[in-house]
Amino acid sequence: MPDLAPHARRAAYVLTAGSAVSILFSIAVSQILMALAFAALLVSREPVRFPPLKLPLLLFFIGTVLSLLLADDPHIGTPQIRKFYVYLIALLVASVYNSAGKIRNTVLLWAGVASLSALRSFAQFVQKFQESRTENVNFYQFYVGERITGFMSHWMTFGGEEMIVLLMLAAFLFFAPPSRWKLPASIACLMLAVSMLLGLTRGIWLGTAVGGVYLLWFWRPKLLLALPALIAVLLVFAPVRERVVSVFHPHGDLDSNEFRVVVWRTGLKMIEAHPWFGLGPEEVKAELPRYIPADIPRPLPSGWYGHLHNIYLHYAAERGIPTMLMLMWFLGKIGYDFTRSLRGGPAVESRWVLHGALAVLIAVLVEGFFELNLGDSEVLTLFLTATTFGYVARSS
Repeated sequence: MPDLAPHARRAAYVLTAGSAVSILFSIAVSQILMALAFAALLVSREPVRFPPLKLPLLLFFIGTVLSLLLADDPHIGTPQIRKFYVYLIALLVASVYNSAGKIRNTVLLWAGVASLSALRSFAQFVQKFQESRTENVNFYQFYVGERITGFMSHWMTFGGEEMIVLLMLAAFLFFAPPSRWKLPASIACLMLAVSMLLGLTRGIWLGTAVGGVYLLWFWRPKLLLALPALIAVLLVFAPVRERVVSVFHPHGDLDSNEFRVVVWRTGLKMIEAHPWFGLGPEEVKAELPRYIPADIPRPLPSGWYGHLHNIYLHYAAERGIPTMLMLMWFLGKIGYDFTRSLRGGPAVESRWVLHGALAVLIAVLVEGFFELNLGDSEVLTLFLTATTFGYVARSS
């Protein structure tokens, strides 16, 4: 009987890469490929590895389960238990990737698929602009409530994916050795940046900007002096200018400023009432009306009241402060490990991966102040893949 292990080993890598890339257009396809990759990994008899994050992640899982069991209606929270499956991508990447070359190939595939998604978003933007003209309404007011989504169903998911791919590509351009792939990567970066700009999502802009500043600081710090000029150029574009100005002078409740204040204050009330185990997974949406502070006038500002639009408040309110701190330990350890590796002078071919993964971490933490980004399976899958790439580069 032929030895299937070598074929299974190759299949596990191809299927894992397929899962990591297909998340840019389909959760179902990505998770099916993830299951097949895991089966192939077991057949290959390769050692099963996981990044050195097992303890904080295990405690986060335990805290989530305890929160579920103590909730008023545990059945509501079962989707968050099923979401543990997404973390399988970290095990797969750590087990089947063993070189910066394989990581580069996947990042370039990300660039290709994300560029196609960006092209679709350009067509969506033109269509929405034409619709606003046809209906004779203000474009900004017409557009902000229903923005471009690319291959995704929501603009926040789309922007979060673009943010991660763009930062990994920028790290490849800045820090990787010379390569014939840098020109197409540059074109993809430009397309993603324009699409992100057209998305008018301020949290994505801020997260990407902070992650980008980190990369520039370690690549060409003098280029940071040109940032004010770049911002001035971007503000010439009227929708971008209006979106930036809306931070300080919102268009009524159209720009979600007041709405976010409402959900954040409500989250603090929830945490105060349930500090140890929270309300329970998925309970925030159901319980939110009961915790809205009495001094907030009705009707409430327009917005999505299904979560707290802040990973720090949401996980504390949903699962308790200790479980939220386990998540912070998980994320903080990633930052500590990568910073320490970069200070140790990694190999040239690994340096760009570590810088990219650290930039992604920074961007997600910043954007997490304004959105529940890690609660989104697509963004979480890309985030876990990018950070596990950092651990692969660190060990190789």
